[in-house]
Amino acid sequence: MRKLTPIEIEQLEHQGCSAVDWAEVVVAEAFDARWVQDAHFSGHCELGVFRREIELPGGLTVHSGIFHATLHHVTVGDDCRLYHIHNYIANYKIGANTCVENVNTILVNGKTRFGNGVRVPVMNEGGGREIPIYDRLSAPLAYILTLYRHRPAMIEAVTKMIDAYAASVESDMGEIGQDVSIINCGSIKNVRIGDCAVIMGTSRLKNGSVLSNAAAPVKLGSGVKCVDFIICSGVQVLDSTLIDKCFVGQGCIFDKHYSAGESLFFSNCQGMHGEACAIFAGPYTVTHHKSTLLIAGMFSFLNAGSGSNQSNHMYKLGPIHQGVAERGAKTTSDSYLLWPSKIGAFSLVMGRHTHHADTSDLPFSYLIENQSDSYLVPGANLRTVGTIRDAQKWPKRDNRKDPVKLDPINFNLLSPYTVQKMLRGIEVMTEIQQIGGENTEIYGYKNCKIRNSSLRKGIELYKIGVAKFLGNSLISRLESGKALEPSTTIGLGEWIDLAGLIAPKSEITRLMDEMEQGQLSLDAIEARLYDLHHNYYEYEWTWAADQLEKVWGCSVKDVTNEQMKQTVLEWKDAVVKLDRMIYEDAKKEFDLNSQTGFGVDGDASQRKADFESVRGSFESNPFVNEVLEHIARKTALGDKILEQLSK
Repeated sequence: MRKLTPIEIEQLEHQGCSAVDWAEVVVAEAFDARWVQDAHFSGHCELGVFRREIELPGGLTVHSGIFHATLHHVTVGDDCRLYHIHNYIANYKIGANTCVENVNTILVNGKTRFGNGVRVPVMNEGGGREIPIYDRLSAPLAYILTLYRHRPAMIEAVTKMIDAYAASVESDMGEIGQDVSIINCGSIKNVRIGDCAVIMGTSRLKNGSVLSNAAAPVKLGSGVKCVDFIICSGVQVLDSTLIDKCFVGQGCIFDKHYSAGESLFFSNCQGMHGEACAIFAGPYTVTHHKSTLLIAGMFSFLNAGSGSNQSNHMYKLGPIHQGVAERGAKTTSDSYLLWPSKIGAFSLVMGRHTHHADTSDLPFSYLIENQSDSYLVPGANLRTVGTIRDAQKWPKRDNRKDPVKLDPINFNLLSPYTVQKMLRGIEVMTEIQQIGGENTEIYGYKNCKIRNSSLRKGIELYKIGVAKFLGNSLISRLESGKALEPSTTIGLGEWIDLAGLIAPKSEITRLMDEMEQGQLSLDAIEARLYDLHHNYYEYEWTWAADQLEKVWGCSVKDVTNEQMKQTVLEWKDAVVKLDRMIYEDAKKEFDLNSQTGFGVDGDASQRKADFESVRGSFESNPFVNEVLEHIARKTALGDKILEQLSK
């Protein structure tokens, strides 16, 4: 950088420019004063070279440079374009090739941490679960900080580390990265903006970080207001969405006037039209409907139907109640849950429920309202086409383009986490049956009712699910060529789901012990969590082998081929049974009732033709064909393994 020459100063003043002290304005060696017009400078300012022409939508070409702007203590990179800054830009470093046009104010006022260290009172509006957010917060670490408040020393140790990180990024200078577009915006205050961000028509940004990069740009749209926030890479926040005191994870999409306050959102969440207040939204929490409210709950892989609502206020001590919907839960239109409640994994909630249900030991269930009572149908979701479709679509809808993934996500439908619940469910329902009597018409369970037929069918479905999982694990181990004896004891005992990360509880406890003693940095904690994710299948086999030993009545070292063949046969039977149930469920989407409304002015043949022109035929449906192919593939695999065992 060099000082301006007297000739350049004279030219700049002729072009309407001024400065408190021209000596404080330094420029790149090849600086061309032609491209700085009607600009005022104060404090120390550094200007790059302006050589680039920029083609705007519609074909209009403009030149880089500074036009109609007031800059105070600003560094402007090469080939930037600053145009019509209505108020001023203060205390910022602006990267190369960035365009800032028609903006009111961009400033940093005093020391700021750009949203790092902000406390988010997640799940309880009354406080008690405040989470300090920071740039690299992951879902499993946030899960630990949110739900393990009974370990205050551990919470305090991690909070101190996050606060130390926040202090390390504290600055009185803001940054706008390279190749950023900030067009037609209002006020931007105390905000750090990463490379390649596109900010168009945003109303207000205050105290936050936009962690955009070239691999995963962030887009912020018209009317958007964000205060006390961190927005991770690949996020889109559009169309008058309001974000207040939130962490927004990688690949999230918020649009259509969505409103979110005091909440954590992790990878691939989507929010449109509705509202979120004090929620922990694990990966793939999705709500697309105007009348939907998510409040004071923990969710992941959730699909919330229109009008879904929860209440955390029983008009006594305030809005202090909370609830949990475990991974894969769904709520239908106009469903309601009165917190506190706990909904089991991959369960469907229909109707209004005001009796504080706890169905966590009975996953894959329907929770249905019937005359103000909550009826539970255990295991019903195992046989539905929707559950399988969800499990297939989640990996395909991963919006994360950033090579660095913050959240370790396990997409498995059947895992030690869900299968241990099914095993527990079999015990629970068998005990209910024994206590209540086999001929009882309706059983009571944790503020729910279960019909006799539903209970019997639930036990059967869980047994099929367990057989499928254990067979899958055995066959995978046999195909891998590894010894049947597990290589580690890690995986024995209970497993938990930390908002996407499925891991043995013993390892999470050990990790928390080390966190409490201050033995790990934040990066080391996140690395350990990812190690658990990468080693999932090795730990899964440890758990599955332990369960198989109970079935076989001997250790895996002493198991006979005949015992393994029996397990494979049971697996084969379970896979075919479940796929046949899913096939029959899919067929309902093509029956006469589903064709109602098609061929409105014609006869039955026209109705069928109209339906098939829109929806296709059952026989040609890709998902239906995939189910049939899955049956064929798994049958062939089972036969191959049985043949190998026979040899």
